[in-house]
Amino acid sequence: MTTILLVDDDGPLRQRLATAFAERGFEVRSAANHSEAIDLARYMKFDRAVVDLRMPGPNGLVVVQELRALQPALEVVVVTGYGSIATAVEAMRLGARDYLTKPANADQILAAFETEADAPTEDLDYEVPSLAKVEREHIERVLQECNGNISKAARVLGMHRRTLQYKLAKFPVKR
Repeated sequence: MTTILLVDDDGPLRQRLATAFAERGFEVRSAANHSEAIDLARYMKFDRAVVDLRMPGPNGLVVVQELRALQPALEVVVVTGYGSIATAVEAMRLGARDYLTKPANADQILAAFETEADAPTEDLDYEVPSLAKVEREHIERVLQECNGNISKAARVLGMHRRTLQYKLAKFPVKR
């Protein structure tokens, strides 16, 4: 039976997720904070952990780091109501498998564990354009729709006219 450690300071949410995981056949242990989670991890082996990012005391990133130090094979998904790119990157660097924003239900969390993080990407049947090429084509299309009027195109694109002129100077545009 797969064991899950659920670490979240929100009692009702923690209980609701614990019940949902148990109904799906998982053995669940829950902790309200860093110290409870680490104490449980010292005495019990877990297959998976769901860790909230913000909680009193040491935050979820510290919990992830210490859990992975105690149990290197542990798969961790971080959930948070306060998502940011910086914390997502840090969570992944510390070994989290995925990073989800709340509200995340039990099925979404379990799906995050099931995705193959190291699966090779399939070869695409077409060449993916670079971001610069996509931007250039978009600017060309908007400029064409504005009949070559740079000021109007800049307003439509939501940028300053000078910024658009700078971008246009980088590449010739067909008018």
